[in-house]
Amino acid sequence: MIFLRSAVFNILFFAYGAFFSIILLPGLVLSRRFIARGFATWIDLLMATMKVVVGIEYEVRGKENLPLGAAVIASKHQSAWETGIYFSICPDAVYVLKKELQMIPIYGWLLKKSGMIPIDRDGGGAALKQMIRDCHHALGQDLQVVIFPEGTRAPVDGANPYHPGIAAVYKQIDAPVVPVALNSGVFWPRRQFLKKPGRIVIEFLDPMPQGLDRKAFMAELESRIETATQRLVAEARQSPS
Repeated sequence: MIFLRSAVFNILFFAYGAFFSIILLPGLVLSRRFIARGFATWIDLLMATMKVVVGIEYEVRGKENLPLGAAVIASKHQSAWETGIYFSICPDAVYVLKKELQMIPIYGWLLKKSGMIPIDRDGGGAALKQMIRDCHHALGQDLQVVIFPEGTRAPVDGANPYHPGIAAVYKQIDAPVVPVALNSGVFWPRRQFLKKPGRIVIEFLDPMPQGLDRKAFMAELESRIETATQRLVAEARQSPS
């Protein structure tokens, strides 16, 4: 039954993507807000479908720690789930993402128009400086900038190295940095077909303190995210399906 439900969901996942990519095409000549609202509707529909078809729902904790205006969200990354959920949770989110995604026909055009921040992961210091300028611009519009400090999805019981780009953003941008923990990989594992029923929990933690040096910031950020993530993963495994 889990296989069948996962198959139906995966078909709908790609069908929704194709449908909304076409529906949102007029946004290329309209404002970025049109596309942003379309992305939020897309994710809301996908989350509702996920609950009905595969039995995965989600809970948001600590949302009081998320400012209504400009903020940097430093998120744990375990699954494809969090690559979309911030469109639904946040007032107006943009992601820092690999530049190759903007090269995808139609979908990539929409990402670019909606203000997503591309990063050339092989671009070195010049790419980092451009990302910081783009973050400055987005935060100046009171957007929430989502960054995955690990850069790619990590296994549920592990972590990838945290990249120093988030520290550069912290030092050079005057906006709160909000760490986020989650347990999405328990139910929507990376690189796996099957989706497991249960409750994903995403938790916004206290904003990082100001004035830390680079080393202290990176250590504190990783400690906060990984400690809370381990707690949420353990909680998910103890809960009945």
